[in-house]
Amino acid sequence: MLDVHTMIDANRGGKAIGLPCFCTANEQVIRSILGFAARTGFPTVIEATCNQVNQDGGYTGMQPAEFMTWIEGMAKDAGVPMEQLILGGDHLGPNAWRKEPVESAMEKARELVRLYVQARFKKIHLDASMACGGEPNPSFETIAERAADLCAVAEKYAPDPKALVYIIGTEVPIPGGETEEPDALDVTSVPRFQDTLDTHRAAFEARGLTDAWSRIVSVVTQPGVDFSHTSIYRFAPPAAAPLCKAIEGAPGLTFEAHSTDYQPTAALQELVESHFFFLKVGPELTFRFREAVYALAQVEDLLSPTNPSQLAQIVAERMAAQPEDWQDYYTGDAASVELLKRFSYSDRIRYYWNDPQVAAALKRMLANLSAQPLPETILSQFFFGQEFGEMPTTAEALISSQIEGSVRRYFEACGFVEQAG
Repeated sequence: MLDVHTMIDANRGGKAIGLPCFCTANEQVIRSILGFAARTGFPTVIEATCNQVNQDGGYTGMQPAEFMTWIEGMAKDAGVPMEQLILGGDHLGPNAWRKEPVESAMEKARELVRLYVQARFKKIHLDASMACGGEPNPSFETIAERAADLCAVAEKYAPDPKALVYIIGTEVPIPGGETEEPDALDVTSVPRFQDTLDTHRAAFEARGLTDAWSRIVSVVTQPGVDFSHTSIYRFAPPAAAPLCKAIEGAPGLTFEAHSTDYQPTAALQELVESHFFFLKVGPELTFRFREAVYALAQVEDLLSPTNPSQLAQIVAERMAAQPEDWQDYYTGDAASVELLKRFSYSDRIRYYWNDPQVAAALKRMLANLSAQPLPETILSQFFFGQEFGEMPTTAEALISSQIEGSVRRYFEACGFVEQAG
């Protein structure tokens, strides 16, 4: 497997090579990613966010060590050596506790970083950009000082600090996605990018973290890409050209692009060519998962099993009963909100797949569909683009195939080519 630093050197040298970063905690999605990794041997980055996995369990109920053990088990099942995987922690900082006073929020952020590095996560995004406890928005200097504070923790507690790579900066939406429909996107200006670099460098040097500074590999900036509930903001290379040129004056560094979900593959390739080495994707993966599951629910209805799962109805009921994961995001009349709950790009439905009732309905649906052969004539109605005679005929394979379409295109955009046979 190629070393990240070697790949970054190649990217800076003009080679269109990068790495997708799959940020998800959905088991079926991760198994699909690992299945693809097993067949191709491609280096694969899997990330957890501060909201998904933390010392309080996050919304997955897992601490970092538990998430790592979970991934290790699935990787073993798929036949993927852990050396092929890079596990990352995204937005590691005080975000999950930002309503608390800054002192307690930062203390919990230190604990978060400690647990991630002790669990052998290697790609660490240091993000202390959020205001805490009602304080004013922090300055560049304050953000950098807090990031250096967290880096010192990582360096102290990592089993092998030299194996870590760091990401700094946060010119992106907050973890979890946009709460409103943005009218337009501002590309990170060169002065803001330079301020991020200068303040972080000074803060790291002040803490004696010169060696750690050499392992910062990317800066998160806004290249002008994002998605809202119903719109996609496509990458426009001319608008980002000054920013992309600026990275060439920062030895060893590339950019990391967040919220690249739903970008056309050509736009993803343009990002990689513009030195956006890491391409983050998450909601697109569960969007594809949801498409496949709901298509299979319609197949189940057509086959009329004795004990139908009623999956779509149960998901709707659970979202209505527990609205906290979507109600602050979707607005409009009742009909519009119902459509957004199921079909929006922000895919807030992804927070409900671990609900016990929803999980039980999904399990029942898959059992019903495995009890009899699935006719290609019916499947073809819901799963387009599959060759006759080559269409997967099990529910699990159909779900994986749908997800792998996104996984494959990200690797293609990053310069990886599958070998035939």
